[in-house]
Amino acid sequence: MEAGGGSGTLAKLAALEDEVVSCRRCPRLVEWREKVATEKRAAYRDETYWGRPVPGFGDPESGVVVLGLAPAAHGANRTGRIFTGDRSGDFLFAALHRTGFSNNPVSRHKDDGLRLSGVWISAAVRCAPPGNKPTPEERGACLPFTVRELELLNAKVIICLGAFAWDAALRLHGIRPKPKFAHGAEHAVGISGVTLIGSYHVSQQNTFTGVLKPEMLDAVLLRARGLAGA
Repeated sequence: MEAGGGSGTLAKLAALEDEVVSCRRCPRLVEWREKVATEKRAAYRDETYWGRPVPGFGDPESGVVVLGLAPAAHGANRTGRIFTGDRSGDFLFAALHRTGFSNNPVSRHKDDGLRLSGVWISAAVRCAPPGNKPTPEERGACLPFTVRELELLNAKVIICLGAFAWDAALRLHGIRPKPKFAHGAEHAVGISGVTLIGSYHVSQQNTFTGVLKPEMLDAVLLRARGLAGA
């Protein structure tokens, strides 16, 4: 978590972060994240893996939240910062820098001096899941964390990276029937004043094949900035 925001909000976000990091609700996820952190990937064998649930981070006064799926096994599960340490994160942070949300175009680890302004980054599931596929029960176990986080942030826009995050945001707000996910899709959430914006996920499958291009993500981020009045 970064500086900024009222002291009460900061204290509550810090308390929530402590709860997230110490969570052991889902035995399958606990076993997997710790196994990965112990066995490691050869390229990172000399590094100490985070190996715990990954909290959200960013500007506590942000009007925009970027919501992803879950930490990557050798990305955020290694570095301790969401979307950090893998190619997906490289694509995202480059875009955040281009659009004025980040002071650096690259995120390396949780203590590298990177600062976000006007945006908070989080995930629907906080532990790295096997095969990048959390079960419905695991999704449900993490849902209360995200509900509380969004309430504390008072965000005006949620950028949903991928259909999973879009579905999670819809479930968070109890929206029925569910509007269809699409890149650039928008849905205003009733009286709450929150707007959901869909974006293709920053996965290598999407970015390497051109399904998601830098200018496409930039457009979504700038649209979010405009809606949030940032």
